[in-house]
Amino acid sequence: MSVRIFIVYYSLYGHVHTMAQAISLGVRDAGFEPELFRVPETLPDEVIEKMGAKSFQDEFQKLPVITPNELAKADAVIFGTPTRFGNMAGQMRQFLDATGGIWSRGALAGKVGSVFTSSGTQHGGQESTILTMHVTLLHHGMIIAGLPYTFSGQTTMDEISGCSPYGASTIAGGSGERFPSANELAGARYQGRYVARIAQHLAGKQNEILS
Repeated sequence: MSVRIFIVYYSLYGHVHTMAQAISLGVRDAGFEPELFRVPETLPDEVIEKMGAKSFQDEFQKLPVITPNELAKADAVIFGTPTRFGNMAGQMRQFLDATGGIWSRGALAGKVGSVFTSSGTQHGGQESTILTMHVTLLHHGMIIAGLPYTFSGQTTMDEISGCSPYGASTIAGGSGERFPSANELAGARYQGRYVARIAQHLAGKQNEILS
């Protein structure tokens, strides 16, 4: 059975984008082709340039922009966002706030939802960002999938590392100088595979689940 796995994210400097690539590998490990989308940008080009993000954004903005109606076509959606003061980025919040139409018809109910993130510091709100995003996904009736402790890198003591049972994550550093470690990328890849396999088992059973 064909299963559609969407990876929907926002990335300003490339850290979340790098994690999304690893999640894509995990989806492929499960035998499916991931579909990558970005949410609409809300910052003017001149602001992006002043923030030093233009070189990455020139590449990132080649990704297709998702619409709420397109979101409803997925069997599973893995959302990615940087952390902003312990919560999702405004770009992701604005996109999710526009999903009232598909919410009203239960278009995401019974589908798998998952989240990954990045933050500037080790305790910069990674877990709260993922958990607060879960609230929105639960309002849509989605079945939440995180990053289980069966990913052994979750308990590493060999390095400072992101990743929690709520989802894969990375630490970008105060100036964005640190990109995802091998362990963090492994966690993202595991999450992609895990979500895809759950979606495979649930595919075609949405009416049964919701009845």
